Amino acid sequence: MGKDVIVACDFASAEQVFDFLDKFEGRKPFVKIGMELFYAEGPSIVREIKRRGHKIFLDLKLHDIPNTVKKSMAVLSRLDVDMTNLHAGGTVRMMEGALEGLTRPDGTRPILIAVTQLTSTDQEAMENDLLIKEPIADVVMHYAANAKRAGLDGVVCSPLEAGKVHDRCGDSFITVTPGVRFADGDIGDQKRVMTPAEAKKIGSDYIVVGRPITAAADPVAAYERCVAEFVD
Repeated sequence: MGKDVIVACDFASAEQVFDFLDKFEGRKPFVKIGMELFYAEGPSIVREIKRRGHKIFLDLKLHDIPNTVKKSMAVLSRLDVDMTNLHAGGTVRMMEGALEGLTRPDGTRPILIAVTQLTSTDQEAMENDLLIKEPIADVVMHYAANAKRAGLDGVVCSPLEAGKVHDRCGDSFITVTPGVRFADGDIGDQKRVMTPAEAKKIGSDYIVVGRPITAAADPVAAYERCVAEFVD
């Protein structure tokens, strides 16, 4: 599987995201559409970015009862995105329902991945807020194993955990890793971070990079730097 950089287009409007994407002049980076943009603009923003030739990771992190997630995934499958996700904490049954709903009548479907623990969550928050007392690394591995058992393609995890996920679930099990920052950059509100070069070395398949690219003085140069460090 080829590695790729996914640009997190965490903008509040279509105007902002198209102003950003227009800077790339022919390059078509893989983009992530998250809650902020999707809730602001709806499905039309997905269709338009897809029409422009970009691969899309629709990052809505579904988490509900299995039947609701199944029906919701059936709707999302019609948007022709390339990847989407849900929370592994919703149980194996929910993930199985999601996979069933996402699969089209012809058998095709987007890549489906599960969020293990958010990169803003650390051990202290997990124990105090979620009352999960196990080590965070063990929780991530357990959730990843559940996702594989449910038939999913991979997980969203910290780059610190990507190599261990592959050890547990196999090399073909996809790891999509946010929390990536340049060595000279600000880590923001992420707790578990790594540079693109480090993420490549440890085995991430995709890295999701937001502010280090979107807030850069030269976003295209920042994107090219990510590609050079992670893909090339």
